[in-house]
Amino acid sequence: MHDLMDGVATFRRDVFPAKAGLFARLATEHRPTTLFIGCSDARVVPELITQSEPGELFVIRTAGNLVPAHSPTADGTAASIEYAVSVLGVTDVIVCGHSGCGAMTALAEGHDLTGAPQVATWLLRHADASLARAAAAGPGEVTALVWANVSAQLRNLATHPSVARALAERRLTLHGWVFDIASGTVDRLETLDRAGV
Repeated sequence: MHDLMDGVATFRRDVFPAKAGLFARLATEHRPTTLFIGCSDARVVPELITQSEPGELFVIRTAGNLVPAHSPTADGTAASIEYAVSVLGVTDVIVCGHSGCGAMTALAEGHDLTGAPQVATWLLRHADASLARAAAAGPGEVTALVWANVSAQLRNLATHPSVARALAERRLTLHGWVFDIASGTVDRLETLDRAGV
């Protein structure tokens, strides 16, 4: 915790003064153009990868960058998606997977998750389509599952009414990315726009 407070002090002393005008504007204005849905993994930092300024990205991070398909039961992910699309009016949504994903590794290699029952339920409930898509690659193939998962989550995202409506109205584009941690590269998986879903 001490290191984090040192970081806050450095931010206030060295970073904030150079961006004081930006933060003054952001104090009264919130208009991100992109919703970035990524993994909770600490190695995947959306603002760093995209070199975005504060206020440019609306970020949702979930284990395995999973997006539950729309259901009548409200949850934090669905509420955040709806807010970004319907209220903030983002024009782009990125679902970003990554190399070495612990969630996808656990699924691909059949790890015992009995000690983490919430994690097991989350993965099995929301990554079933990803597993089906990656089945052709063979058991234990993490990379194929990471890619299949991004594709499946884009399809899940399109089931949300706010997203479906924005796609139909031609004001939203969905993007699939995979970030490679070791090389720092981002590969584009696919783009779904308007009629492309």
